[in-house]
Amino acid sequence: MTISSTQSPLVQQLGLIRHPEGGYYLETDRRGEEVASPFASGGQRSLATSIYYLLDWDSPGGVIHMNKSVTYHVLHQGRAEYILITPGNPPVVERKVIGAGPGETRMLFVGSNVWKMSRLLPEDVERAKTDEQKRALSCLITEVVTPGFHWEDHKFLTKGTLGELVKNCKEEDLVGVELEKHVKP
Repeated sequence: MTISSTQSPLVQQLGLIRHPEGGYYLETDRRGEEVASPFASGGQRSLATSIYYLLDWDSPGGVIHMNKSVTYHVLHQGRAEYILITPGNPPVVERKVIGAGPGETRMLFVGSNVWKMSRLLPEDVERAKTDEQKRALSCLITEVVTPGFHWEDHKFLTKGTLGELVKNCKEEDLVGVELEKHVKP
């Protein structure tokens, strides 16, 4: 992986690789015990998995995706905004900031079958002017998924699915336009 002058040093220090969702990751644990997953028609899944997940100046946001399993997001450093969309009529759209400041949370629980995406806060990105400030701008979390993560239990939001998802949303135009750039092409 090519290193840029603005990439977080955590990428190399932790041995992270690019994540298909955006950002960087490294699987840190996969429990050997397996359980029947209610989200995989009783298929066997690891009891739990965990990863480091990092957003930085070079990869400041992820694409909208859904895991069938539940995910705990635990902050190590930095801060990021999560946009959560629970399907329904209308869908419930929530914005949460994982961080250490007032009104922010250090741990975020995302239930099963909730669309989510994360990004560095736009105002934090805007404030980073020098390469040194850009290198320092990041959010590192641990994600714990239970039952354990499996690509078969994951999907990316498409442009067509986004339109269908937010069509009955009270803020349809704002939400749809804002989130459109965060769908997998």
